[in-house]
Amino acid sequence: MSSLRLLRQAACSARTFSTSASSRRDVVQEIYIKELKAYKPSPVAKDAHFGSVKPFSPIQPPKPPTLPVDLATELAAYDAAEPTTTDESVATSSAGEFGQGAEAFLTFLEADVKPTEVHH
Repeated sequence: MSSLRLLRQAACSARTFSTSASSRRDVVQEIYIKELKAYKPSPVAKDAHFGSVKPFSPIQPPKPPTLPVDLATELAAYDAAEPTTTDESVATSSAGEFGQGAEAFLTFLEADVKPTEVHH
C-alpha cells in the first residue's frame, strides 16, 4: 500500500504546471498583433518620387551605316594610290642608334658584367 501511495505522490508532484488556455497566452505577441492592427500608414503624395527618379527616355536606335554615293570612284582612287613604305634612311639610322647589327649586340651580351660593390 505504501508503494502505491508513493507513486500517487510522485505523479501529483510531477504535474505542478498548468496547461489551461489562460496560462498559455503570450502577452508580448498579443500586444504586437494589437499594434499591427492599429497601424495606419501615412498616405504617400503622388509627386513624392520627383527628384529621386529620372524620367524614362527610350534609347535611340543606332543609324545604319550608309555607303558612299560614288563608291566606284573611291575604289578606283584607292587602287591607284601608291602604298606607303618605310624609307631606307630611317632604317639605317635606327641601326646606328642600337649598334652595328646583330654581331655587336651579341658581343655586348657576352661581355662580362662587373658586379656592383654593396656597402653595408
